[in-house]
Amino acid sequence: MTLETKKHQFFMREALKEAKKAYKEDEIPVGAVIVRNNKVIARGYNQMETLHDATAHAEMIAITSAQNSLGSKYLNDCELYVTLEPCMMCSGAIFLSKVKKVVYSLQDKERGHIYKSKESINKKLVIIDNILENDSKILINSFFEKIRK
Repeated sequence: MTLETKKHQFFMREALKEAKKAYKEDEIPVGAVIVRNNKVIARGYNQMETLHDATAHAEMIAITSAQNSLGSKYLNDCELYVTLEPCMMCSGAIFLSKVKKVVYSLQDKERGHIYKSKESINKKLVIIDNILENDSKILINSFFEKIRK
């Protein structure tokens, strides 16, 4: 395993911690962290039900937190780690905030949009997928099994 892979797994575990917070609050368990210079500078997890806000996705919360922390709308030296492939809305926020790299765990075949929009919006964005994919899949499947009971 390369040093880069170990790094991605470490930060994805941090995003998974956020996803578990969402799970405990009966939110779809998606978590995100934003990393700058190998340090987590922002965290977020889904809070759509809690906040009654369709835009309260993990990525959106983490991006806003990072922008406030840095005092800038641009995150061009930051990396986003998220447990589920970003949707169209979150992909737009990623591109507008100029995040340089997105690392995600689990592909979202229904709502995932990061690859679809990459070619038309930001060809420089680096995307890495399937990091600790099984961990995210187990958490999301467990959530949906729980709410179907």
